[in-house]
Amino acid sequence: MTTTAPFGLLLDVDGPIASPIERRIAIDSILDDLLTLGAAGIPIAFITGRSDAFMREQVIARLVAGGLDARAHVFGVFEKGGCWAPVTPQGLGALEIDEALAIPDAVRLAVEGLARERFADTMFVDEAKHVMISLEASTDVTPAEYQEAQSRYQDEVFALMSGLELGVRYGDREHPDADGEVPWRIDPTIISTDVESVHLDKDRGADRALDWFAARGITAERWWSAGDSRSDYLMADAVHARGIPVTHLDVRPADGMLERPFEVATEPGLVNDAAGAAFLRRKVSELP
Repeated sequence: MTTTAPFGLLLDVDGPIASPIERRIAIDSILDDLLTLGAAGIPIAFITGRSDAFMREQVIARLVAGGLDARAHVFGVFEKGGCWAPVTPQGLGALEIDEALAIPDAVRLAVEGLARERFADTMFVDEAKHVMISLEASTDVTPAEYQEAQSRYQDEVFALMSGLELGVRYGDREHPDADGEVPWRIDPTIISTDVESVHLDKDRGADRALDWFAARGITAERWWSAGDSRSDYLMADAVHARGIPVTHLDVRPADGMLERPFEVATEPGLVNDAAGAAFLRRKVSELP
């Protein structure tokens, strides 16, 4: 038996849901509306680069405390598709990890050692990651201070990995491995830098979520994705590739909106979680 909702949601977390400044859900209506949408049978997937630990503590625990409906269809994809789990009224379900995409332990030790030795004054290692390396801006540094250090850190990581003869990409720079392959990349955001498999991205995460819903007979007439980075458009790309109607909400359009063969929307005058809150409130008003 298939259940078809009027719409489904694929949501990045930092930006549309959690404040990129406070790094938590700072607008209470976001939680209220997620709970209302879940109780109405709207399939909701969080597609994030964040760790399962961050999601458990900052998002899922608050949904559970708010009374997540047992009939809700909620799924979490973490580390851009590297691990995933269902979300239930009891909390996060059994976590699955794609070990084939994990950074080798020796590389993790070298890169994290570099970060702790030379950049601990501006950033910290996210030790909860399973398949990627993530350095996040310290909350007590200014954006300008972080960006300057971030650029130096990324240059040094590229040099380190190239020196280890690993295939790595950073922006327009590439260093192939001995087989001519480039399996790893350095991927910056406004508050972090990830070192990860090139196979990890938001389209992989969206596919993981759509497959999970489909296996349980859950689908939607159309999907909405929402995010603050250009890579978040990949969530909608994955839906569009399946021939399903989709609209992408860009909550930080000043970074440059991308041309796509589907609708791209904004919340005029609003950005980040303020835009996400307005969007979710409108979707609640549209419930049958």
